[in-house]
Amino acid sequence: MPKNIVLTLTGRDKVGIVDNVTSLIVKHGGNVESSRMARLGGEFAILMLLSLAENELVGLDKDFARLRGEGFQVLLTPTEDETGKYAGWLPYEIEVTGADHEGIIREIAHHLASQGINIESMDTSSTPAPMSGTPLFTMKGIVLVPPKLTFHVWSDALEDIGDKLNVSVKVGMVK
Repeated sequence: MPKNIVLTLTGRDKVGIVDNVTSLIVKHGGNVESSRMARLGGEFAILMLLSLAENELVGLDKDFARLRGEGFQVLLTPTEDETGKYAGWLPYEIEVTGADHEGIIREIAHHLASQGINIESMDTSSTPAPMSGTPLFTMKGIVLVPPKLTFHVWSDALEDIGDKLNVSVKVGMVK
């Protein structure tokens, strides 16, 4: 019976990391169910959900020893089945844009947590504006909102936080 495993790997960026990692997964009969990968500064980060026979986990972990020896941090974490944990919760997309400054992510995340809203995914970046070079912040995320929470209560408050932070906040249903 396959087991779900979360693989987290970080280390200095170099060509072939994804090839090496996925080769080890396939060698042990595993499958990548979903993943996120990014170069952040000079580091490369991989976050994957794997499906793997439970008896292959020890062998896969041992095979990652070579990458650990090259300075990579590797963590394999078995997951629990949480099917139905957020049944009935409503998915929304959140997009935040504006001039980059400290505290944007924290303020948004704090508001969501205080309302009991779960962050399913969140991607952020900062890029220079085309003309001025001013750092521009972008956040895109998917959240799950408890069914008893009124949309306008949490979303209007989120937009107010955006106004205080001088950023634009857009909230919409997931398409």
